[in-house]
This record gives sequence, structure tokens and C-alpha cells, in this order.
Amino acid sequence: MSISVFDHPMLAGLLGDREIAAQFSVAAELEAMLAFEVSLARAEAEEGLIPQAAADAILELPGRFEPDVDAIRDATGRDGVVIPELVRQWRAALGAHGEYIHFGATSQDVIDSGLMLRLVQVVRLLDARLEAVVDAIDALDARFGKAPLMGQTRMQAAIEISVGDRFSSWRAPLGRYRRMLEPWLQGGLPVQFGGAAGTLDKLGDKAASVRARLAADLALADRSQWHSQRDVIAEFGGLLSLVSGSLGKMGQDLSLMAGAGTALIGGGGGSSAMPHKRNPVKAEVLVTLARFNAVQLSGLHQSMVHEQERSGSAWTLEWMILPQLAVATGAALRTAADVLGSIERIGDA
Repeated sequence: MSISVFDHPMLAGLLGDREIAAQFSVAAELEAMLAFEVSLARAEAEEGLIPQAAADAILELPGRFEPDVDAIRDATGRDGVVIPELVRQWRAALGAHGEYIHFGATSQDVIDSGLMLRLVQVVRLLDARLEAVVDAIDALDARFGKAPLMGQTRMQAAIEISVGDRFSSWRAPLGRYRRMLEPWLQGGLPVQFGGAAGTLDKLGDKAASVRARLAADLALADRSQWHSQRDVIAEFGGLLSLVSGSLGKMGQDLSLMAGAGTALIGGGGGSSAMPHKRNPVKAEVLVTLARFNAVQLSGLHQSMVHEQERSGSAWTLEWMILPQLAVATGAALRTAADVLGSIERIGDA
């Protein structure tokens, strides 16, 4: 049983996305956070801030560290973040070198940079799926694009257009979203590294060079700390909502066309009470996911309001919202490709 539809034992088949959800799993998060610590230790050793022997020991930690997740869960209920207990476990595993892990960093550095590493993978998945949806539209355009279709404005018959004209309105925004993803595919997501209050006070005059080395090692953009500047999160969430919104428009069109008899969609949609029906289920799901993400985006914008140098409440709100936005968008792209591939006929008879 689950309170979330995205990992519900039954509903996840309709609304979930395993590949995207995997980037928000405990395993992925722990791996990404430790990757940050490994890169930080390497950068700090290169700048002479920690002993090379300590950095070498930290570099070996991913291959042998087994986290006590139950202890982390219990400690998070007390501390509000996973890092204090996780650092304690890392230090215990490192023994004499333990004091050098996490040097100069704060919990938010580890968690935010770990998130950026995982969002890189999400971006790659989204880009590949956007390409697949565009390819599916192109394939349909080659088959049905020249067929006539009555254009509809404000839900009323307007003038005759072609099916290809409607395909163009589905395809165009998806190309724009791929171009918006491009900077993030090229290493544009930023590292987070600011220390206790964003000043990297423990690193002295080595702060900028350590951050640059850290960013390069993680293949993230070198940027000054953004602890309380959450525009990158809001921008990412906004693009997710744009993608699902445009797919929702396509789903709405297909639902109306199926009802009017101008589109025949296969691939399921059976009714338990009316065996003759073929419901446009996947097209409807696109509408649902678009509306869900539109609501979540408002919450993500609420989380931009960080008081002073760092907020606990606003930051925690991001953890509740962003994963659902990402999974919903992944599900929408997967469903869009499926529904386009199941169209058997489209256009006026």
C-alpha cells in the first residue's frame, strides 16, 4: 500500500515512471551524496587543505560503505536532515581519516549537489523521450498529415485544416523544450558549495579554487552558493510543467477527437460495464498529469521564499514536490509515446 499514486502497487502502472523514480530512490540519493564528498575530498587534497592519505581513504569509501538507513531515518526525525547521521557513519567507517570528510561543507551543499547529479540523469531521460514523442508525431504525420480535418475554435467548427496542421501544434513546443534542456545537458546544472552560511569561511583563500575543482570533477557548473536562491529549482520545475502541459493539450485534443469519431485509438481502454466502448484512457492521463503538475508548480514557487541565509521549511517543501513533478512528467512523456503509437486512424472520414 502507498499514499502516492506514483509508486502505488496498482496505480503506478498508469501514473508512475520507474526510470525517473529511480533517481529519487534512497540508493540513488546516498550514492550521489557520497559522490559529492569524494569529489570534495579530492579537490581539497589538491589544494592542500586535507592530507592526501585522507582523500585516498575517502575515495575508497563508496566501494565498502554500507549505510544504516534505519538509523538515518530516526536521526532525520530529530535533525531535520539526513547529513549529520550520515556524516557520523562515514566518519566511523573511515576511522582515523574520518575528521577530514565533509570539511568546510554543510548539509545543504551535500543534498543540493547530490540532487543536481541526479537531475542530470533526469534531463537525459527527458530529452530522449521528447525526441521519441516528436518522432512518433512525425511518423503519424507521414501517414495521416494530408488528411482533412475540421478546425475547431472555441469548441465550434471553424474552417477546414489538415491533420498535419494539428500535428504541428503538438510538435512545435516539444522542440522548444529540447532546446531549453540543452544547457543542462551540457553541464549547466550548478554545484552547491557554500559552507555554514554561504561564505566557505573554513577554506580561506582556497574557497573559489576548491569549488571550481569540485564542480569540474562532478561535471556540474561552477557557481557561487545558492542556498537561499532557488531559481534553478523553480526553473527546472517550470520546464517540467511546460512539458506535461503541452502533452496535456495533445491528450485533450485526442480525447475530443476520439469522442467525435475523428480519431481511433487502440491500446486498451476497455469498460467493465460496456464492452463495446474503447475509452481514450492514455489521452485522458495526459490531461490529468498536466493539471497535477500545474498545481505542484505553485508549491515549488512557494518554496522560493527562503528566509535569510537558509530556510528549513522552504527547503523541505522542495523535497515533497520536485520528485512528483519529475515522475509525472516522465509518465506523461512515456504515455504520450504510447498513445501516439496506438492511433489507428485520424482525420475526417
